[in-house]
Formats: sequence, structure tokens, C-alpha cells
Amino acid sequence: MSKLLQEIREPVANARGVRLLLWRDDLAHPDLPGNKARKLKYNLQAARAQGHRTLLTFGGAYSNHLAAVATAGRLLDFRTIGLVRGDAPTAGAALNPTLTQAAADGMALHYLDRSSYRRRAEPEFLAEVQARFGPAYVLPEGGTNVLALPGCAELVDEIRAQVEFDALAVAVGTGGTLAGLLTGLCGLEQALGVAALKNGGFLRAEIDELTQQAVGKTFPDYSLQTDYHFGGYARYSAELLAFIEAFQQRHGVLLDPIYTGKMLFGVLDLIRQGHFAPGSTVVAIHTGGQQAWAGWHQRFG
Repeated sequence: MSKLLQEIREPVANARGVRLLLWRDDLAHPDLPGNKARKLKYNLQAARAQGHRTLLTFGGAYSNHLAAVATAGRLLDFRTIGLVRGDAPTAGAALNPTLTQAAADGMALHYLDRSSYRRRAEPEFLAEVQARFGPAYVLPEGGTNVLALPGCAELVDEIRAQVEFDALAVAVGTGGTLAGLLTGLCGLEQALGVAALKNGGFLRAEIDELTQQAVGKTFPDYSLQTDYHFGGYARYSAELLAFIEAFQQRHGVLLDPIYTGKMLFGVLDLIRQGHFAPGSTVVAIHTGGQQAWAGWHQRFG
């Protein structure tokens, strides 16, 4: 078995006759692991083909995506610009750990008030941004667009080369990773997404639109679970943090509190409820995101 594929022995899975595996995409690259790198792969190829030397993108102050774009810029010799949601730090104030690393990787950071940030997908606003910062390849918040899907679809082939599975499970933020996985499935293989944000029902329409644009069809049979958000995006509870700590003690794997912790909590609860048939092999995907812990500790202790 590949070092990226780990058996997760949990009493609830054993009791239900479900084989649970964890795909460690967080270990796939020493500097740029996880789903953010997969979303970037074909976007960066397109940027290079179009003659761009600058990447411009958007994100919150603790964004995994901002961190990944900054690292990609350093590794692949792109200039990077990050438009950050929120107020600029006051003079002399230290940046949070995510933005400190992004700046160290060469990203120029600029700040947008929340009303401006809400316009980030509007063509007129993007034209204003390009006029201000110069020509750039624009990546959307979270890195989700049509070119993000084929990089995520390749993950299905990598997993399938290691193990036959019945279902893949992944955390869902913008929906791009799940959409990409859907385009890579075949036969009776299924996908399950666990939404990390509150009121995530809108994600199905977003995912359907992405797959329609990418491969000309939608995939109606996937499962989108919206009950494991723990209060909303980047919200948490003592129960979630205790689960993450106990999971690390049992399996030696650090989950993150924004995405993968909620996903694994949800998957185990669904196994308990009998969501997966006895004899099923379920592969949960660790999409990375551990960089968020430094900022988490800074904010919450």
C-alpha cells in the first residue's frame, strides 16, 4: 500500500463492516500538498501558455488558497498578488502566520473592505483590479474554476491504482474538489462531500454548473452532507476539537479544524448510521490545510 494510503481502524467501521482508508494528499508534496495544488496545476499551465508572469487571487486572512498560490509562485517563478478580505493591519502590527508565510514566499498583499471584496467575481471589478495592478492571470477565491477540475480528477486515478473503492469522501468548501472527483469516477464508484460551511445546500448547483462546463454533464447521484459544519465556516466546538485530538492520538494524523476534521467526523457518523453498505471500502481524502493551525492557535489558543 502506498505511503499516501492509510488504513483507519475505527470500532464503528468494524462494527458496520466498512473498510475505511485515508488518502494522505497532505503528504503528496513537501511544499505544495493537497487539493489546492491540484486545483492550481492546469491553471498555472494556462497562465504560462497565455504569457502571464503574475498570478492575482483573493482570500481571507487565513486562506489555504492564498498560502498555496504564494508557494506556487515561489516554486514556479510567478509574481503573486493576494487581495485579502478585511482591513490592513495597523502600522507596526504583525501579520498572522498565514500572511507572514505568504509574504515570505513573495506575495504582495493588498486589502479589500468587505463591500469591495463581495465584487470579486464581477467583470467590471476585475477590470479595475487589472488596471490597478497590471496584467495578471486571475484565480478565483478558493481556486475553483473549470480548470481546477482535471487536476482533482487525476486524484481518482491515483487512488484507484492503489485500491478498489466504493466511495470517496472529501470536505467541501467551494465545491471544486468534489466536482473534479465526480468527473473522474467510473462504474459504480460514488462520491460524498461534507460541507464545511453553514447553509451549504447551494453548493449542489455550483457543482453541477462546474461539471457541466468541464465535461458537458452533471452527476446527480453524489451525496452532499450539510449537517457537519459545527456552526459554519471556520466555526468549531469543543466536540470537534476533542475529536481531532483523539483522532491524532489513535492514528497519528493531524486533521485541520476547518475542513478535514469536519469531514472525518461526518464520515464516521454516517458509517454509524449505516449510510455505507456492509462490505464497502470508503476512502476519505485528507486535502491538507494544516497551515491553518498556526493562525488558529493565535486566534483561539
